[in-house]
Amino acid sequence: MNASLLPAERVSLTLRGLYQSFGYTRYRVGKFEEYDLYARNRNFLSDDRILTFSDINGQVMALKPDVTLSIIKNTRGDDRMRKVWYTENVYRVPRGGDSFQEIRQTGLECIGTVDLYTMGEVLMLAARSLETIAEEYVLEVSHMGILTGLLEARRVPPALAGEILVAFGEKNPHAVRELCRQGGMSDEAEALFSALCVMGGPAEETLPQLLALPLPAAGRAAAEELAAVCRLLKTFGSFRVEADLSVTNDTDYYNGILFRGFVDGIAAPVLSGGRYDHLLNRMGKSGAAIGFAVYLSELERLIDREGEYEADTLLLYGDGCDPAAVAERVKELAAEGKTVRVQPKGKAEIRCRETEEVTG
Repeated sequence: MNASLLPAERVSLTLRGLYQSFGYTRYRVGKFEEYDLYARNRNFLSDDRILTFSDINGQVMALKPDVTLSIIKNTRGDDRMRKVWYTENVYRVPRGGDSFQEIRQTGLECIGTVDLYTMGEVLMLAARSLETIAEEYVLEVSHMGILTGLLEARRVPPALAGEILVAFGEKNPHAVRELCRQGGMSDEAEALFSALCVMGGPAEETLPQLLALPLPAAGRAAAEELAAVCRLLKTFGSFRVEADLSVTNDTDYYNGILFRGFVDGIAAPVLSGGRYDHLLNRMGKSGAAIGFAVYLSELERLIDREGEYEADTLLLYGDGCDPAAVAERVKELAAEGKTVRVQPKGKAEIRCRETEEVTG
């Protein structure tokens, strides 16, 4: 791998090979889409601010803020299996930002039949993607059906259910208990919701605790599916996986397995994904879908550490130095696998591990 590449560039190239090795094919989308596609699905977007313009025919267009919507729009409305990967730029306001930026991301989508193996494969590729980024990482997994099954069994009104999901996402048990009281739930239900809200940790420890709770039929089926996927994941290898029900999303779009990935040194998730059959169906397509995105732009925060040195050796030469001697030393350093910056003696605007001077 070319050592001169930035961290995000190295990751992107490695992930491309990883996804292709499992039969995912390259998908390319244009920079623009009709604005209406995103206007109809604003809640699916991480930020509902969209850059728009009018084309030469007066059609309102948008600079693409999301890739998944474009892929689904251009997917045939049948049950054939489609596995694609992409590396694309999107245009949105990043987390904590106040202006639009061009953001690089890569990811994959699996559309068609989503069975236990498919879910396990996608989770495995998510975990291996995190391993590509950093040695220290964690993949947090959840299942929307656990909470939605519990909310439906308790006949919680949609508005209140939405507030409870938000409180779970914030991992706020105090808010969860208060919302349960507002909904007139029993002490038993309040205790169950509270227990689920704070439950989290290594999957092999947390999932047995989850399955021991008095879940309704739909919630138990979802918990058992999550446990089955995690068992399958262990067949692929040993990964750092935690079960955490604070991983939630909009029920109008998402169902089933949800997950997000973190790496050491970056507070925000660098990967997120899940199953989104509801989005597929809302867009008039049959079948099921699961996928994830890796936020390459987040990885630029690692540059200051990983790219602390812009070259291994700063090679200086003085007046009258034989250029052939300089070239010979450059060849020797390159053979050692080192990167070299060569220039006449003087100030250098570059950070190097070592400085060396050629004489003669």
